[in-house]
Amino acid sequence: MTTTASQEAFLQAFHAERPAVTAEAFGRGRAPDGRSSYEFLCDRVAGSSRVLDLGCGDGLLLEFLARGDGRQLAGVDLSPQSPALARRRPALSGARLEEGRAQALPFADDSFDACVSHMALMLMGEIEQVAAEVARVLCPGGVLACVVGGGAVGGESYERFLGLLRRTIEEVPAERRIPALGDRRTRSRDGLDDVLGPAGFGAVSWETVPIDLSGPMEEVWAAVSGLYDLGPLDGGTVERLREAFVAEVRDMTTPEGIVPCAFMIHLVTTRLGGTLPYSPSGSKSSTK
Repeated sequence: MTTTASQEAFLQAFHAERPAVTAEAFGRGRAPDGRSSYEFLCDRVAGSSRVLDLGCGDGLLLEFLARGDGRQLAGVDLSPQSPALARRRPALSGARLEEGRAQALPFADDSFDACVSHMALMLMGEIEQVAAEVARVLCPGGVLACVVGGGAVGGESYERFLGLLRRTIEEVPAERRIPALGDRRTRSRDGLDDVLGPAGFGAVSWETVPIDLSGPMEEVWAAVSGLYDLGPLDGGTVERLREAFVAEVRDMTTPEGIVPCAFMIHLVTTRLGGTLPYSPSGSKSSTK
C-alpha cells in the first residue's frame, strides 16, 4: 500500500533532480484564447491582495501574480530546491517562500484571501488535511483556484506518447515504477466537492480547457518526458522511448517540423463559505 511518506519521498527526489520541471513543461502552453494555464489562475484571483501558491515550484506562477501592485505573495513547496529557484526571481524578492507540507502549512490563520495551485493539488496525499489547512489559512470568503490535469487530446502526439509510456512501464520491474500519487478524487468535480465541502468550501466551478504544446520535436519531447513516470527509468529505457515516440509521430509531423501536441486541464474555482467568485467562462459572476 502506498503511503503519503513514500509519495512525498518520491516527489522530493524527483524535484531535487528537476526542480523547474512543471514550468519547463507547461510554461509555453497556450489555450485557444492565447492564455497559459498560469495566466488562467492569475485571472481567477485578480481581485485578491494576499495570495498563497500551494506547490509553488520554481515560482513561475508567483512571478505572474507579482505583476499586481502591492500584492503580498507567499509560496510553499515540498521540495527545498524549488523555492530556492523561486528566490532567484527578482520579482519575488518580497515574497515569503517556504519549504513545507500542504498538510501542515507554515502560515497563521486567515493569512490569505486567495490560494492558487498549478498541477500540484492532485499529487497530494491526506487530501482532507490539505483542504482543512487551506481553509485555515484563508480568510472567510477566500478563493481557492487550481489547475489539475485532464489527460490527452485525442489524435495528437501526447495521446500516442501515453500509449508508448504505458507499454514501457509494463515491461519494467515494479521497483522501477513510481508510487501512486495523490488522491483520485482531485481529478473530478464530484470528488473535489466531496473533499472540499467538509472543509467549508462552496461547490466548485469546473472548466475544461485544451492547452496546445505543439512545436519542434525537441520541445515536445522535453514537455512529455517531464512526466513523473519517467523518473525511475534508466537512461537506455528513456532513449528507446524517445526513439519510439519520434517514429510514432512521424506521420503527423508537419513539413515544417511541427509536432501537434495538446492536453486538457481542468480549472477549479471555489470560495470558502460562499458563492463562486467567477463563472466557468472566467468572467466575474453576478452572484455575491
